[in-house]
Amino acid sequence: MMPDLGKYALAVLSAYGVSLVLIAAIVAQSVLRARRVRRELEKAEARHRNG
Repeated sequence: MMPDLGKYALAVLSAYGVSLVLIAAIVAQSVLRARRVRRELEKAEARHRNG
């Protein structure tokens, strides 16, 4: 299924690996930030409702 990469196999596979790790880190950071922002927004809305 995978093409023969020859002498570049290590470089290509390493690049794919690093890319996948970075994408996973960006997604995780985005999810964590979204949760934090949602909590802060809920607190601000509660303060506004309660005066």
